[in-house]
Amino acid sequence: MPQSGMKTHRPTLIGFSAILLWSLLALLTIFASPVPPLQLNAMTFGIGALVGLIWTARRGFAVLRGVPLRVYAFGTAGLFGYHLLYFTAFRLGPDASTGLIAYLWPLLIVLMSGLLPGARLTARPIIGAALGLIGAAVIVLQAPSTGAPIAALALAFLCALVWSSYSVASAFVREVPTEAVTVYCAATAVLSALAHFGFEQTQWPAGALGWGSVIALGLGPVGIAFFTWDIGMKRGDIQFLGAASYAAPLLSTLALIAAGISTATPALALAALLITAGAALAASAAKPSGD
Repeated sequence: MPQSGMKTHRPTLIGFSAILLWSLLALLTIFASPVPPLQLNAMTFGIGALVGLIWTARRGFAVLRGVPLRVYAFGTAGLFGYHLLYFTAFRLGPDASTGLIAYLWPLLIVLMSGLLPGARLTARPIIGAALGLIGAAVIVLQAPSTGAPIAALALAFLCALVWSSYSVASAFVREVPTEAVTVYCAATAVLSALAHFGFEQTQWPAGALGWGSVIALGLGPVGIAFFTWDIGMKRGDIQFLGAASYAAPLLSTLALIAAGISTATPALALAALLITAGAALAASAAKPSGD
């Protein structure tokens, strides 16, 4: 059941750190070109698994023994499926529009979380999520018409469905230790490597920037972020994290602008206002009322 009060404050903040890391996912994915999607999955999740080993060593690997195989299958499917879709979408359409479509998952998390046992979807999270969605839509609609491939946008939308479903479903396996994410990462790396050798041609990162981007992906957005997000989804406020995730498309867009990949437009200010207002409204709804 959803938790409230001070018990959720710290895990919610920990979960929010993942949102900050994921704001760099689009930029690093573009910089990691021309590495194909399955190979990129294998390389980054291999690094992520090493991060997991360090994380798990704090409590000891014995915590992994009692986790059911179905839970490992669930976690692996979520990580493998989402990132294969995401990396493929960005290889087909490496621009801000693709990333913003993929960032529909916060809206879906807010709405899906209202269906959890004991949860109640109030007006403020709905309005906050709607404001964030409008803010993201403003950026997409104002983006230059570059003829982004429909396939890229469709895959990005599937990303949103997969990640929101995975995140909300994590609440049903709250008793599973976060260290299980280490196994998810390792299994995803192995599956991706096998699929890569069967379906793709190996292409290594281009220069120091490419290699640095792959390593950064594995350490951050495809590494520690999964562990902090797992804590947030299992012990934090899901509705707040879902709505606050709207900060990610804004931060991601700012990162692309800073790197010279995207151009700042007047619409960005409006989008920033809408996204910030949506997150603030959701945060006010997440405050305990008597705990």
